[in-house]
Amino acid sequence: MLAVAAGYKAKVLATGAFGSGRTMDPQRDDQISADAYWLLRLVRARIDFDTRTVTASVLGIVSRTAVHRDGRGATLQQGKAAPALLAGFPAVFNGRSDAGWLEAPGSPALHRVVDAAFEEPDPARLRRTQAVVVVQDGRIVAERYASGIKADMPLPGWSMTKSVLSALIGTLVSEGRVTIGQQELLPEWRSPDPRSAITLEDLLRMRSGLRFSEAYANPWSDVAQMLYNCGDTAAYAASRPLAAPPGHVWHYATGTTNILSFIARRVVGDERYWTWPARVLFERVGMRSAVLEPDASGTFVCSSYMLATARDWARYGQLWLNRGTHGDDEVLSEDWVRFSTTPTPQSPDLRYGAHWWLKLNPDIGGDSSDARTISNDTYYGVGHEGQTLTIMPSKRAVIVRLGASIYIDAWNQAAFIARIQDALE
Repeated sequence: MLAVAAGYKAKVLATGAFGSGRTMDPQRDDQISADAYWLLRLVRARIDFDTRTVTASVLGIVSRTAVHRDGRGATLQQGKAAPALLAGFPAVFNGRSDAGWLEAPGSPALHRVVDAAFEEPDPARLRRTQAVVVVQDGRIVAERYASGIKADMPLPGWSMTKSVLSALIGTLVSEGRVTIGQQELLPEWRSPDPRSAITLEDLLRMRSGLRFSEAYANPWSDVAQMLYNCGDTAAYAASRPLAAPPGHVWHYATGTTNILSFIARRVVGDERYWTWPARVLFERVGMRSAVLEPDASGTFVCSSYMLATARDWARYGQLWLNRGTHGDDEVLSEDWVRFSTTPTPQSPDLRYGAHWWLKLNPDIGGDSSDARTISNDTYYGVGHEGQTLTIMPSKRAVIVRLGASIYIDAWNQAAFIARIQDALE
């Protein structure tokens, strides 16, 4: 428990201070002390700007250090000295110039909805919206940032990153390097191990059958231990035994995405892995701020750790709105877009596709009357603390909302999107 608390605080501070360039108080910043995070106040932290590290400790008993490297993001140290931790991990910067967004005046009604997203109707459950960008017909029609947040500031998407891995896997499928029906995906999953029956599609659709506890409030849960007390996230997740036959039971599990990330690493090869996301995706759509952060083993933590500006998150959404094309460049096949947004039959209320949410969960308004008014073709990337990327084909729109809603139900995504939908022509 102490290791998880120290690891979480060190990682969040390192990403915020060095990745986003925010001014963060190592003891009192909202994202490591407010609301349900009050126990983290017992964790002392120190930011070292010379070594670009953050060290957090609990009563001097357990400490964890996160190391930041430009172009590669923050990584929790596991058993190695900070200077050596990422010595073999080359930094990558996207080099292609970006012409930027065109802008168009949005309606007064739309701007009222966006402004309202920054209000705090309940002082006991703060929403802490940091950025909103609304794009329609390829033009920004509304945009706003909170105090201290800038348009060129990369911000974490948390589990929105899962949708990015969907695209990366899609490029491998299009190249014929993997297939969605492929089995025996890892050396330790060879027959007669029953996990040998897990397919790539099962992982993408969160129906692997692997036992994995997704309880962020429980420091002993698999997700907390994997992210904050383990140097190899994929190995941890892949070591879980089966709790159900592969392909039969839907269970949202963050570890599943990191297994996919490692499978991609094996297919691409270490020599090309570091530049791979930029080459096949980020550079092709102009996402110059995008950074995927690796764990201590060198595998990108695609379940949770990507930073990008709000505008670049919107660029990613625009790729999907355009059915996989960016200008004349077919980045993703239309078949992959269709596959990813087709419901997983085993998911409750058909709410999940292949690493995309097709309906919202109840904790952010998914069971509300507002949710029932949202166009059925709308789908979402959703992350911790209320990060959301919404694709709305019926309105030719992409909507990004980034924030720090520590009490997740403080942010009602369904109400927000329903009002945006009404305000768009």
